Amino acid sequence: MLFKLKPEVTTAKVEKMMMTTRMMLLKIPEILSVKCGKTIREDNAWPFFIALDFESLDKQSVAEDDPVYLKFVTQVVKPHVAERLSLLYEMEPGKSVKFS
Repeated sequence: MLFKLKPEVTTAKVEKMMMTTRMMLLKIPEILSVKCGKTIREDNAWPFFIALDFESLDKQSVAEDDPVYLKFVTQVVKPHVAERLSLLYEMEPGKSVKFS
């Protein structure tokens, strides 16, 4: 997921978002790994990202319904994010995503 942040979000707030993202989302068993980061270029239109790994699309769906995930969206995403772009990628060559 790529995020455009609200103008009032400071560098310190982005640092806290990164820490909170990892702490909260790693509590969800269906999420295999959490990566997040901030841009190193001031002209980047999408200055914050989160990459989550799931075993399957079903596990992703379960994770997104988890109370911890819903709390994360309410506390971290909604107050700080102006726009979000979600992208899904298959990481295993030859795997058919329709069976994931």
